[in-house]
Amino acid sequence: MTDVAGSPVLIFDGDCPYCSIAAVALRRLDDVEAVPWEADPVGLFLDAQFGARPFAMVLVDPDEKRVYAGRSAAEELAERAGTPGIVGGLVRDNYDRIAGVVGALSGRDRDPDDFHDAYDLTDEAAELVETLRPAASEPPEPTA
Repeated sequence: MTDVAGSPVLIFDGDCPYCSIAAVALRRLDDVEAVPWEADPVGLFLDAQFGARPFAMVLVDPDEKRVYAGRSAAEELAERAGTPGIVGGLVRDNYDRIAGVVGALSGRDRDPDDFHDAYDLTDEAAELVETLRPAASEPPEPTA
C-alpha cells in the first residue's frame, strides 16, 4: 500500500470485479489508494462529507481539498490517467450507461446514487481521510 499522506483516495464498488480491476490500475498510475465502498470507515467519511452515504464512485483529493463523485470522479480519473480530453468527456457523459452495464455484468442489484459533482472537502471529512487508507484494497496476487 502506498503511504503518501496527500495521495488521492478512490472509493469504489468493492463487490464489482470490473471496478476492482480498474481501482488497482489507477493506484499504479497516480498513487491512488483504492478503498471499497463496503469498508467500515467509508460510511463515516461519506456521512461527514455528504450528510448521507451515497452509493457512488468517489475520488477524494486531500491536497486539492476536493471530492469528486459519480460522473465527475470518472472524468477526473480519466484525466489523471492521461487519456485524451474526449475520453474523459465520453466517460462523464456515459457514466450512467457504463455503471448500468458493469452492474448487470457483475450481478450488482443496486444503481449508483445521483451524486455527480465536484465538492469542497469538508473539514470534518478531511479529518477522516487518513482512516480510509488502512482499508485500501490490496492488489490481487499474480496468477501463474
